[in-house]
Amino acid sequence: MTQLRISEAAAYLGISDDTLRRWIEAGRVAATSDASGRQAIEGAEVARLLRETAPSQVSAETAPIVGRSARNRFAGIVTRVVKDTVMAQVEIQAGPHRIVSLLSSEAVDELGLEPGVLAIATVKATNVGVEVSRT
Repeated sequence: MTQLRISEAAAYLGISDDTLRRWIEAGRVAATSDASGRQAIEGAEVARLLRETAPSQVSAETAPIVGRSARNRFAGIVTRVVKDTVMAQVEIQAGPHRIVSLLSSEAVDELGLEPGVLAIATVKATNVGVEVSRT
């Protein structure tokens, strides 16, 4: 399972490191230790928090368009995967954006996509591809 350092998890959640540490102390977030003995957060725990704290929608007033691109990449965390024998639905929370991709179940298995995994949604026209890094 993916483990994130406090600073990494805080960045995905859009909060400060100190806020995340307070949440850990208050019992709102479960923390573990990484291989170096530092505090870490499981990716699935970050996914849970993203689902809880994500805005229901972003209005034009809160997210003005400042530029356009033919290709957009949204780094985030997988929050949900629904699979059947052929197809799968993958949800990624990337900041305030919830991105849903439909892809083959085989691709989901090959990429190891499950809640808590860091992923990048690549959007071009109406197609959404999913990437994962080797880190």
